[in-house]
Amino acid sequence: ILRELSNSNSLLLRKAPSDAHNHPLNSAKKLLDGRLSPLCCRSKTEAASHDSSSNTTSPRNHSRQVKTKFTSTARLTPTNVTALRARDVWYDELFFTHLSAAGAQGDTTMTNPRRALITGITGQDGAYLARWLLDQDYEVHGIVRRASTENFERIADIRERVHLHQADLLDQLSLVRVVEKARPDELYNLAAQSFVPASFEQPLLTGEFTALGVARMLEAVRLVDCGIRFYQASSSEMFGKVQEEPQRETTPLWPRSPYGVAKVYGHWITVNYRESYDIFACSGILFNHESPLRGKEFVTRKISDTVARIKHGRQDKLQLGNINAQRDWGFAGDYVRAMWLMLQQEKPDDFVIATGVKHSVRDFCQRAFEHVDLDWQDYVETDPTLVRPADVNTLCGDASKAEQLLGWKPEVSFAELVAMMVNADMERVAKETA
Repeated sequence: ILRELSNSNSLLLRKAPSDAHNHPLNSAKKLLDGRLSPLCCRSKTEAASHDSSSNTTSPRNHSRQVKTKFTSTARLTPTNVTALRARDVWYDELFFTHLSAAGAQGDTTMTNPRRALITGITGQDGAYLARWLLDQDYEVHGIVRRASTENFERIADIRERVHLHQADLLDQLSLVRVVEKARPDELYNLAAQSFVPASFEQPLLTGEFTALGVARMLEAVRLVDCGIRFYQASSSEMFGKVQEEPQRETTPLWPRSPYGVAKVYGHWITVNYRESYDIFACSGILFNHESPLRGKEFVTRKISDTVARIKHGRQDKLQLGNINAQRDWGFAGDYVRAMWLMLQQEKPDDFVIATGVKHSVRDFCQRAFEHVDLDWQDYVETDPTLVRPADVNTLCGDASKAEQLLGWKPEVSFAELVAMMVNADMERVAKETA
């Protein structure tokens, strides 16, 4: 490291600032093309063993102890060093920072934008998150599965502004290669088999994607760069047969579907990697969040789409399962903001993200039909085959921790959400009919 750094004529030795991670001069660099990663991503047990066996009285060891990992956004080169950002790194009193004349005067033109990598970027949450990060001046990368036909409808308007990489949550090597290539500062793991009824039909596949896919993604982070900040999309479905109301971060988990069970594994493996390898890993326990980008197989979008089709004379009835089930519904655009806020904190933690207000499927139907001046009871029929084998009757979250520590609050109300979705589908169906 010293040899590489000495090639630059503009290095200054200084003591590490107390807030090195957020220091304005610290645009972190990939060190020696990632060759530090195996050393930097040791478990705490391995690190403790290494430290205890070191001769700490030796002058060489005393001035060269690397106690944890580096974080980064670009490669270190002899001719273009903008900064070396270190998190909990000691070389005794030595901390290496590049101070160019422009940097010393506050010129940030040499600072590279932060990079984010999103799995599931073509889904509802991924599309909203990508837009949010672009608005925050991120360089956005996304993982997509190889398919014979492309499904980029949700990101069509930003397709040329994001970098897409082919990989698969079932293929560990492909994930390692993408993380190595993208070199993100932040990784948002949103990809999953996320349709609860389908998890009963395909429990093994759901486990591979939604459970083990998380472990594979975390392992890619551990192998490439433990400094990457990691967000895991946990779910309110983990609460299942709820043990208290409302549900919060400390509520016991009792999942009632293969999807919920898989999400519990993904949640706890994230906690395990955080505690074992000191990775900045957060889980967002998101309650139901909807939008016009929601897939039509989900009940809220099924309702808004069918309402529009009935209003335009293209459908007669709406078939639903348990219309008495109650959920805490919010707007997906609000919830991706919470994801981002979690990774901007000083310490990693897990947060419930919810509105704190629950409504039934019946309530959603009533508001959706009333929005187009129709009576829902004239069109809605219940179908017992659509009821889950083990249903979740009620979910309602307590997001007071997120409000207190993240400063997050939902902005879109339930009524506004329903109107937004119905209006979008009314416009779409009108175009199809014309």
